[in-house]
Amino acid sequence: MQNKLLSQIVYETTLPVIMAPMFLVSGPQLVIEGCKAGIIGSFPLLNARTGDILEEWMRQITNELEQARIQEPNQKIAPWAVNFIVHRSNKRYEVDLELIKKYKPPIVITSLGDPSQVVKIVHEYGGLVFSDVINLVHARKAAEKGTDGLILVSSGAGGHAGTYNPFAFISAVKEFWNGITILAGSISDGNDIVAAEALGADFVYMGTRFIAAEESLTSKDYQNMLIDSTIEDVIYTDAFSGVNANYLIPSIRKAGHDPDKLKKKAEMDFSKINQPGAKAWKDICSAGHGVHSIKKIQPVAEIVKELKQSYEKTLTHITAKHSQSSTLSEIKQE
Repeated sequence: MQNKLLSQIVYETTLPVIMAPMFLVSGPQLVIEGCKAGIIGSFPLLNARTGDILEEWMRQITNELEQARIQEPNQKIAPWAVNFIVHRSNKRYEVDLELIKKYKPPIVITSLGDPSQVVKIVHEYGGLVFSDVINLVHARKAAEKGTDGLILVSSGAGGHAGTYNPFAFISAVKEFWNGITILAGSISDGNDIVAAEALGADFVYMGTRFIAAEESLTSKDYQNMLIDSTIEDVIYTDAFSGVNANYLIPSIRKAGHDPDKLKKKAEMDFSKINQPGAKAWKDICSAGHGVHSIKKIQPVAEIVKELKQSYEKTLTHITAKHSQSSTLSEIKQE
């Protein structure tokens, strides 16, 4: 069943890319344009401030993608995904789970907790569940709970990231996992996608590159900060959500904090992240080490086109290099 669904997803995409769900960045238009461009678009359910708004978003995504498939029958329209925080502090857990049942997103990405209940519901309507993990303990637990895909969130990823080197992480996970594998962490262009596939990944998770998309929910100030930043402007800290994540140092300073004197948050709490009073969540901007690749604000379609060109150029270069090496080897043997 899983192999059949994976084959279908691969057929419906033009690149093996999942646009990562990003807090205060990913909304319905970003998801729709990503899917229409041929990559899997996703958004965090908690980006919609209420259950009613969330239902509007899910209805909009469903309807517009259905219309796109009717109007462009020969164009690949990728499936969409939602990110569901399964941590106990998520007060909208039951409401959001009911909307998942109703709108049946093809892929549900679980974070920060046990995916068991989500797996049961999503499998009933024929969808897939991917779980993001930052270490081997979490990866094994998610695998045991029946998840279909593991998202290996490695060092340098935007938002809640791990510390493992992606080469070592995917190698270790492959020792016990043969399901769908998605690699995350500083993936910004076509070269990175090819490299991830060479390591054994089925898809890559790409977020930071799309923060500067014209269709994102984020402010122009945030986007311009990305353009002006480099890898040296990213800090890894648990001071804001209680979970270690990568943030832009300029945004921390702008919010009135000293990045050299940040204190650990006492506990993980996702109960107020999209509420008006949650100022810290809105003022601190996340970004991964791939921030270096962002040079301008672009439409999603243009970003995906550049990724595809880079991807194909890299594959052509590698193929030619191997062909040349084989020819030289044959000559030497003669």
